[in-house]
Formats: sequence, C-alpha cells, structure tokens
Amino acid sequence: MTLYTTLDSPLGELLLVGEESATAPGGTALASLSMPGQKGGATVQDGWTYDPDAFAEIARQLRAYFDGKLTRFGIAYADARGTEFQQRVWQALEDVPYGTTTTYGAIAAGIGAARGAVRAVGTAIGANPLLVVRPCHRVIAADGSLSGYAGGPVLKRQLLGIEGAAPDAR
Repeated sequence: MTLYTTLDSPLGELLLVGEESATAPGGTALASLSMPGQKGGATVQDGWTYDPDAFAEIARQLRAYFDGKLTRFGIAYADARGTEFQQRVWQALEDVPYGTTTTYGAIAAGIGAARGAVRAVGTAIGANPLLVVRPCHRVIAADGSLSGYAGGPVLKRQLLGIEGAAPDAR
C-alpha cells in the first residue's frame, strides 16, 4: 500500500511517499521525497493513503538533519526503482560524506563510467526520487558552481549551508 504525508521543513512543505514494510524502521520504506517547486517531483495520487504516523521515524530523522544533529540517514528505501545505471549513480551519492561536495565527473569516475558520461550522470542524479536523504545536493559542477538541482539552486544552497558546505556563489 502506498502511503504519504507532508512535513514542514526549512525548505518548505515536503511530500513523503512510502510503502508499508515489515523490515523498515518505523514500518515504512521511503519511495519518494519531494520539495516545493521540484522539477519532476511526486504529486499525491488517487488510491494513496494519508498516514502521518507511518512516517514518524523518517520525520524524526529529517528534523534532526535540519537541526544539524544528524549527518547520515538510517531510512529504508522502497524497492529499487530506476535503471541499473541510475542505481549505480544513486549508490555513489550515498557515499558522498556529509558536509562535503563532489563533482559530476568524480561520480562518473567512481562508478567506472567513461569520461563522456558526465551528462548521463547528471541526468541520473536529476531523476533521484529521494532528495535530501540521498544527497544529490552535494554534487556540484567542476568549476565549483552549483549547477543543476531538481529543487532549484536556492534549495541546493540551503541544504549545503545546513551541512556547512555551501560553495561561493557562481
């Protein structure tokens, strides 16, 4: 069963979508986290069940992150979505430490993709359904600019600021 709730945050109202899971902490595996104005973000669908209590553990972790008290999430994700390439890129995002940034080129190299795959890496990152918790905001352009982010550059800068990693404006 698909569950959802909303959560107020410093970024605005987040939409959390998940699936019931017997093995996930709190009983819900996160399928999507969308933010206001997000390009390609989830929208509530017919048949989904509104259940804020199902997201209590996820909400607790998100609040701790926004308060600067959590540097790594312990959230179970719903069954793998995306292509094999996207999943490799998304896994690489999980390895970018809190408070640091990396580049699209470094992600491509880290997954063994050809140097010319930087655009494909960017596209895969743009398809990440789990903003904030799968830290695509930590990926910046080689020249240090913020570059693309599905939530927009203002929210990307805000997330990097929470982590103390905001680069100079470019």
